[in-house]
Amino acid sequence: MELDRIDTLMEKYFEATTTVAEEEMLREYFLNEKVAPHLEQYIPLFQFFSMAKEEKYSKQLPLKPRKNYFRWGSVAAVAILVFGIYFGNKYQEQREAEYAYQQTKKALTLLAANFSRGTEKAAYLNEFEVTKQKIYNNN
Repeated sequence: MELDRIDTLMEKYFEATTTVAEEEMLREYFLNEKVAPHLEQYIPLFQFFSMAKEEKYSKQLPLKPRKNYFRWGSVAAVAILVFGIYFGNKYQEQREAEYAYQQTKKALTLLAANFSRGTEKAAYLNEFEVTKQKIYNNN
């Protein structure tokens, strides 16, 4: 009966559906000296797991303080961001001022052209007035 139970546990073990308690039963069975002949091939597997479980790393590791490059990277990123915002806004303001200057220049040129035409017409009106006065004065 125990052999049938071990066979079903092995099937569950290879399907990864065993519980921790069932795996402990398998480990104890394979560490025992009485293992069924058709299951002897799995003895090294469970012996390895038992030995690996008991292994400990005993060598002392020197711990070096870590340098925090992330902090300097974030400081550099913030500096670049502030630099970009400051000079970007300054550049944008300069472009807007140049655009406003060009638009004002166009408007004043248009106004000057129309004003020039208007003064020419006013000069004709002045001649008309002078002629009209001559006619009224002669009559």
